[in-house]
Amino acid sequence: MNAIIYSAASCSLKSTSMTTKKLVYPAADRNKNPILLILQKYIQSSPGQIFLEISSGTGQHVAHFAPHFPEITFYPSEYDLKLIESITAYANGFSNIKQPLHIDIKTDFHIWENNIFKEASIDYIYNANLIHISPYECSIGLFSNAGKLLKNNGILFTYGPYAIDGKITPESNINFDKSLRLQDPRWGLRDINDLKELAEKNRLKLINIYDMPANNKTIIWKKY
Repeated sequence: MNAIIYSAASCSLKSTSMTTKKLVYPAADRNKNPILLILQKYIQSSPGQIFLEISSGTGQHVAHFAPHFPEITFYPSEYDLKLIESITAYANGFSNIKQPLHIDIKTDFHIWENNIFKEASIDYIYNANLIHISPYECSIGLFSNAGKLLKNNGILFTYGPYAIDGKITPESNINFDKSLRLQDPRWGLRDINDLKELAEKNRLKLINIYDMPANNKTIIWKKY
């Protein structure tokens, strides 16, 4: 999730022996339900299915999605160790959310924490607001690992702002792209056409694009 444009607040959640903190990104609260409506078009809730979230941020999204798909097992993950406590707090009390994993998406899944995933074992992979706020190597890793981990006909969901045919619109996204590149020249909005090429190299096909609030999009990629 995009920790750059969100302000953070915290509240306490008591567990059996400790107090953990939930971080709150206001934009994550605003977009979680519009994104859920898209997920519900594609997720077939049935026993034994696995949903992996890459870059879970605070944990707000996985905690919002999980109650709507009680038969699916959710695996949140995050690279930033400072966010693990918040994700754990959001996951607390949900029987279908596993403890968050520490995952560096640039690395091959075989060396991820606990080595719990096998090739072609995951039904859904979800990622919000990573592609534009990370080096392009992270996008390469996301599509490479999704191509290996997803079952045939499995779905990769990506959410965020994108360029299309070399153009960024509207003006607010142009300014956002400039601000990202000022913070780190390796960041910035990616062109959907470039991502399509990357996806095809990993046996993923773009099947739909949905316009979302605040000039974002949800893109649906299917493993073939």
